[in-house]
Amino acid sequence: MSTISTTTCTGIPLPIVKLNRWVLLIGIIAAILFQQPIVSFVLFLIIIAAVLFGKQGSLIFIIGSRLLAKQNKDAATEDPRLMRFNNSIAAILLGGAQIAFLSGAPLVGWILSGVVAVAASIALAGFCFGCFLFYQFNLQRFKLFGKTPQINEQKRA
Repeated sequence: MSTISTTTCTGIPLPIVKLNRWVLLIGIIAAILFQQPIVSFVLFLIIIAAVLFGKQGSLIFIIGSRLLAKQNKDAATEDPRLMRFNNSIAAILLGGAQIAFLSGAPLVGWILSGVVAVAASIALAGFCFGCFLFYQFNLQRFKLFGKTPQINEQKRA
């Protein structure tokens, strides 16, 4: 369901997209296993920076660009708007988790964090729920306002 192209000039290389998902999944699992809300807070900070500043503010993108340079070179890419949309959903959920932890409702915090982990694991398995929501959002916006959807018609690699 993700918007993918075979050029790397403006998109996010898929190895970095997968790295982002793995970081969220492993980080949240570790946070839950060790009962450390601070881990989910660090993930929130990392993701919110990516949402606010795009690739330039994404620690995962910066590290992934260096560590996965060879893989990124010829990799298909994902539309940065889609990545920002997905990260926005994760940031909202992780931000809600932080509010829950601070409010003395840790179960709610872990559930909200867990939703991010489940979404990341499902995306790693091949279905991106955030991508589906992005597509539906743009489709409904087009139906309501007649604006051209934000989805590029690009071939899947």
